[in-house]
Amino acid sequence: MSVPATELTERLESAVAFALEASAIPRRYFLNDGLVIDRKADDSPVTRADRETEELLRTRIEAACPNDTIIGEEFPDKPGTSGFTWYLDPIDGTESFVRGVPLFGTMVALQHDGESVAGVIDFPALGEIIYAAKGSGAWWATNSNGASRIADLALREAHVSTTADLASAAVSTTGLAHLLEEGGVAEQWQALMKQVNVARGYGDCYGHYLVATGRVDVMLDAVMNVWDNAPLLPIVTEAGGRFTDTKGNAVIDGGSGLSTNGLLHDAVLAVLRS
Repeated sequence: MSVPATELTERLESAVAFALEASAIPRRYFLNDGLVIDRKADDSPVTRADRETEELLRTRIEAACPNDTIIGEEFPDKPGTSGFTWYLDPIDGTESFVRGVPLFGTMVALQHDGESVAGVIDFPALGEIIYAAKGSGAWWATNSNGASRIADLALREAHVSTTADLASAAVSTTGLAHLLEEGGVAEQWQALMKQVNVARGYGDCYGHYLVATGRVDVMLDAVMNVWDNAPLLPIVTEAGGRFTDTKGNAVIDGGSGLSTNGLLHDAVLAVLRS
């Protein structure tokens, strides 16, 4: 069943507004020497900023869309009956956040009846934001701090690059050690690096954002959660690229993430399958 246009527009506008509001929380805690860093069961970091950001997002969503499902990184799922599901990653790139590196984002996404229809990523420390909705393109702004809604943003349309061969490509990934080994593509990544022009480590959602805005051609994450992937599929797709898992499936629950400008996608998948 296709998503009602009016409902999608309303929820997209809400998603952007909620992300802009919530991003003030990690911005307030960023570079705070007193921030306490806890460890989850998988040894990944989590902070008060992660929890408070997701709590605010959940509060706003439940008030605006009480019948929607909410799935987030830090708290239990909240079931709904409307057919809409929100995915929340309050601070994607907590490792960067706790180390004082500004390449972390607040991520909000929407599915309707299992189809990814909208995504938002706000970068609190950079003052940048990107969002997309099915059939409406992807849009970004580089001076988002202080904005509270889409109408406040100085927007430009996001487009992927036109790089058509691996030898000219710029490629990025979040991790070069245990993440790739855990994802089972360490050797393939090494093979890919030998074929491309530039390989860099623009980690987490920031690397995928760079693909959607045409500044990097390929971004690979060998290990991803559903709330990491949920905004990326609509954003990269609406910017003219492709987003899949490392097996080539255009899903958000494949456990990995590959963003490209589309022109290079099959070539990258061929290397990963080798």
